[in-house]
Amino acid sequence: MAKKTKKDIVLELAKQFELTQVDTKKIVQGTLDTLIEAIAESGRIELRNFGVFEVRLRKARKARNPKTGEEIEVPAKFVIHFKAGRKMEERVAKNVANLRDSLKQAPVDDEEA
Repeated sequence: MAKKTKKDIVLELAKQFELTQVDTKKIVQGTLDTLIEAIAESGRIELRNFGVFEVRLRKARKARNPKTGEEIEVPAKFVIHFKAGRKMEERVAKNVANLRDSLKQAPVDDEEA
């Protein structure tokens, strides 16, 4: 499963809607900027069938420095939490199941490189 970048999304949308890549990039970036502003102002965004972005407070906690083993105090901070909507969860679960099935059927190469 290959990662998708903003550029990949811009290319797909430009082709789908017969727009220039420059105009499509402005639309995509404008949409992302609007989402960022909305969550910064209200602390919560609900996008039906996609999911919910919500600002939550992560409590202060103790952690360990993996190099030295020293215990350190990690302060409380605000984080953005995402909860996928039902349609997204169903689509991702279906795709993951299909990917898993195709990997099971793929021939196994016994030789190590």
